[in-house]
Amino acid sequence: MTKIVNNEIVSSIQTTSFERANALISRLAQSKNTWIQIGIPERIAYLRRCLEGVQKIAARSVEVTCQAKGIDPIEPLAGEEWLSGPMIVMRNLRLLIQALEAGGQPKPKLWRTRPDGQAIAQVLPESLMDKILWRGFTAEVWIEPGKPTTQGAIYREKHSDGKVALILEAGNNWSLSLTDTLHKLFVEDQVVILKMSQINEYDSPFIEEAFQSLVQHGFLAVVCGDAQLGSYLCHHPEVDTIHITGSDRTHDAIVWGNTLEEQLKRKAVNQPLLAKPITSQLGCVTPVFVVPGLWSESDLLFQARHVASMVTHNASFNCDAAKVLVTAKGWEQREAFLTLLHQELAAIPNRKAYYPGAKQRYQAFLDHYPQAQPLTCADEESIPWTVIPDIAPTLGEYALNHEAFCGLLAEVSLDAYEAGEFLAKAVNFANQKVKGTLSCVLLVHPATEKAYSSEIDQAIADLRYGGIGVNVWSGIIYALGSTTWGAFPGNPLTNIGSGCGVVHNTYLFDHPQKSVVRAPFRIFPTPAWFATHKNLLELGKRVTAFEANPQWHRLPNLILAALKG
Repeated sequence: MTKIVNNEIVSSIQTTSFERANALISRLAQSKNTWIQIGIPERIAYLRRCLEGVQKIAARSVEVTCQAKGIDPIEPLAGEEWLSGPMIVMRNLRLLIQALEAGGQPKPKLWRTRPDGQAIAQVLPESLMDKILWRGFTAEVWIEPGKPTTQGAIYREKHSDGKVALILEAGNNWSLSLTDTLHKLFVEDQVVILKMSQINEYDSPFIEEAFQSLVQHGFLAVVCGDAQLGSYLCHHPEVDTIHITGSDRTHDAIVWGNTLEEQLKRKAVNQPLLAKPITSQLGCVTPVFVVPGLWSESDLLFQARHVASMVTHNASFNCDAAKVLVTAKGWEQREAFLTLLHQELAAIPNRKAYYPGAKQRYQAFLDHYPQAQPLTCADEESIPWTVIPDIAPTLGEYALNHEAFCGLLAEVSLDAYEAGEFLAKAVNFANQKVKGTLSCVLLVHPATEKAYSSEIDQAIADLRYGGIGVNVWSGIIYALGSTTWGAFPGNPLTNIGSGCGVVHNTYLFDHPQKSVVRAPFRIFPTPAWFATHKNLLELGKRVTAFEANPQWHRLPNLILAALKG
């Protein structure tokens, strides 16, 4: 069991032995064909029990996670863990229940077709309540060109052979573990052995408790251990498929071998060490594109806070954390914006660098870029928020090809003056010179968007990213659940980039290409992901409870908490 004693995490979690792992996998293998025969009503019952389970453990799990990440669980910042943990899982569960209540064929609110024939489904807002909660937001899932707009393959055509899926988690957010597990079970029809990262093994008792019904009936097992256990599970003959979150380096070590020499040799002849079907969500050097326009002083300040929050959320240990800020060299307000951004970052307290290797990665960037500017003072446990000005927008540039996974932001300027020119160069820069295809952000003033609507639409279509936020941090695409989360399709195993396949996708689209979320240029009230939110803890608790069971009578208190931010 995991608990807190004298402000320290005390855990009795045992490393899973190979013998124990064998027994768990054997039980899953015996249950995998039972799972695929379970009908929709019983699956809904499982989801409801999981929803109740997450509600029961939410407060305890948040307290322990806060302790591990150096957050006072009674301070506003603790709301970040409520919103990025239990809230996301509860929303995912609720949306899956809705999808299954629709027979695995939930109907999008609206379909539209681009001039080139590509189909696009609107998945937010779905209702009047959504319009109130997500004021001015829209979310779309774009279908791969030339592919059918079908949904819920496993509920249309039942297959005869079940599968055991191994999930290897990164450890920076426990909602990853639970939503990935739900996706494998209820979207891909596979039973799951979940191997926790050693970073957040303290979450495993909460996961087992929350998903007790799935564990009890042999459809889910949770194990803890080091890389040796992970390797053993990958090669276990009764594990049929694998899902990985983490880095492309971890992926290649599993698929192609432990040494670079072995990887290169195997890639050259396309002989992977591991030939099982593998899906993955890996890293990304996430770019934020500031489209030039005429901004007011309050616009500049709002978006400076927005970008600063994209950098600092979860201590910057997010695969969707802002890592490259891209501006137009000829934008007259560029220097004013950068000055405000630096001031906002400098005003945000440092966070505990809890993710392994952060200080080494940080130092590697300092070694490459002596012009790096720390904006805060760090202590032994933290890394200062740091910007690196004047990064060259060239192929092979270190900052564009290495994900820092700590509080660093590289600044790039493109040789452009007006929005159309900038957008064309930004798309080419992103697609050709920046590593990763997971998500990106466009910040564009409404007057600019109106004047350059066709150019912006074309840029969104041409950007090879699985998630695109327009005036909104791409972390919201991850959080929504009704949108898809994963790399732009097409990465081969030999050059995996940000991975392959998607998760979340509660509309169960069979062939999603990307998700696009649009928001007002000035979001009101203060967004919950802003580092400056003053009432985040209360808001986090209320949003989490609301997502578990949305009711009109709960809406006023939720809105009141949001307005106090």
